[in-house]
Amino acid sequence: MDARDFIKVGMSAERTLVVPAERTVGHFVPGMPMVYATPMMILEMEMTSGDAIRAALQPGWVTVGTEVDIRHLAAALVGATVRTTAKVVAVERRVIRFEVEAFEGTRRLGEGRHARGLVNVEMFNKRLGA
Repeated sequence: MDARDFIKVGMSAERTLVVPAERTVGHFVPGMPMVYATPMMILEMEMTSGDAIRAALQPGWVTVGTEVDIRHLAAALVGATVRTTAKVVAVERRVIRFEVEAFEGTRRLGEGRHARGLVNVEMFNKRLGA
């Protein structure tokens, strides 16, 4: 399957999250500040990217994260409302590339690029022996 047949540059999505204590660096690393953790911000960026293209995927196909190049620019406290955006910027045969951002209000918390690979779930599971 060729993603260029159904994924288009410009497809986008947005998600909003109120930062819970369980997504802070202090939750994972004792003694660290209770601020939104970088891996949790990246997770939200990946999920937003998936949301941007999910409706265009054929049944039995999904995308999986393959690359991240993210800068975490500012901290957000527990209770902050974080808005994450993702926009398709390039489509290759099996790889979809995104620009991603995270904001608290108008303040940019993070930015970067993310790529997702197109995967047939049945073939993937067979290959892994699942």
